[in-house]
Amino acid sequence: MAAKINNIPYKIYLSEDEMPKAWYNVRADMKVKPAPLLNPGTGKPMSFDDLRPVFCDELIRQELDNDDREIPIPQEILDFYKMYRPSPLVRAYCLEKALGTPAKIYYKFEGNNTSGSHKLNSAIAQAYYAKQQGLKGVTTETGAGQWGTALSMACAYLGLDCKVYMVKVSYEQKPFRREVMRTYGASVTPSPSETTAIGRKILQEHPGTTGSLGCAISEAVEVAPGYRYVLGSVLNQVLLHQSVIGLETKAALDKYNIVPDIIIGCFGGGSNFGGICFPFMRHSIKEGKKTRYIAAEPASCPKLTRGHFQYDFGDEAGYTPLLPMFTLGHNFAPANIHAGGLRYHGAGVIVSQLLKDGLMEATDIQQLESFDAGCLFAKAEGIIPAPESCHAIAAAINEAKACKESGEEKVILFNLSGHGLIDMAAYDQYLAGNLTNYELKDEDIQHNLDEIKDL
Repeated sequence: MAAKINNIPYKIYLSEDEMPKAWYNVRADMKVKPAPLLNPGTGKPMSFDDLRPVFCDELIRQELDNDDREIPIPQEILDFYKMYRPSPLVRAYCLEKALGTPAKIYYKFEGNNTSGSHKLNSAIAQAYYAKQQGLKGVTTETGAGQWGTALSMACAYLGLDCKVYMVKVSYEQKPFRREVMRTYGASVTPSPSETTAIGRKILQEHPGTTGSLGCAISEAVEVAPGYRYVLGSVLNQVLLHQSVIGLETKAALDKYNIVPDIIIGCFGGGSNFGGICFPFMRHSIKEGKKTRYIAAEPASCPKLTRGHFQYDFGDEAGYTPLLPMFTLGHNFAPANIHAGGLRYHGAGVIVSQLLKDGLMEATDIQQLESFDAGCLFAKAEGIIPAPESCHAIAAAINEAKACKESGEEKVILFNLSGHGLIDMAAYDQYLAGNLTNYELKDEDIQHNLDEIKDL
């Protein structure tokens, strides 16, 4: 809860000198470490050499590091961060007034860069390590396009080639994101495509498919030899880089002796949720602080709320290692919701272990509820949020309404992971009344899980 301090500013800024100089690795403080990635061919833990054909060397070290609490941020990455960081922490006075809640609501705004979201925090790090290794370029997937946009921007800055496989439905729904990537020099291919063996196989088996992140990952991994594959979420290394969000947020709140009661992030694979939550979660793990950490996922892709914890592939084709995760099955075909960045079948291994251990919780948000919340937020706070971020806003509003009923002045913090100015086609469909909620039947989820029960 907040200390009794008057005149907390609408925006709290840090100076460049106050930016974090190291990323935070939550695994160092976890009492139960995540289970290892497994080689699907041998069933044994993946080694450094096993991962080298796909990932950059330094990123592999970060992926496998369960012990070092702090990883120094290279100076060249810090210099790049200064173009858009520190990002503002905002007290949502206008949203509080609109809701009539006694809750104190704060949000960290990560949309103040050209890519439009938090994804740039890891994109520049991964591109930097690829450049340091002397690689020509990188390959990746993107859902809604925030990650692909961020990576293409980072690669342009460092002079690297960038090949992006964009989920077909988002490629068609979000042409402006596609063109931003091309403006930065990236090649953008709708997935599934005819350019890879797995793409051709999926198109033959499912001619009308609109794609999925799992499929796009498979294509990007397939063309990685000669380059390296980089990923915008799920992996430990990505959540490590995103810790800059929570580290800045905590430093800003500490100036006013504010301790959040509830911290919320939207959830697809875990990058922005981990980024905002993990630097606070260390105090829950080590000191027993009673903070609630809530992952807000789409009801149409409910891996945390209705999935199963087990080993599964991170992609549709089974090219990746086996990951211990909450999953709906790598063969899961998500609905065509406009929050394309959340349309992923599994959760990152760190988040999965934390949920399994009861250190966090999850809630599912329907598509229409998320856009209702996004429009209310836009009218109150003046920022049109990304469709993904709308899920976090909806969860925050629900908690603020609960405070109104109970009279509690809880401090609610959420990550506003991006703006929605390049996603106005989604708002157009919502305002026209063309969007619907998607209901998943238990038997459909169980069918997918039955197909992977022997992994």
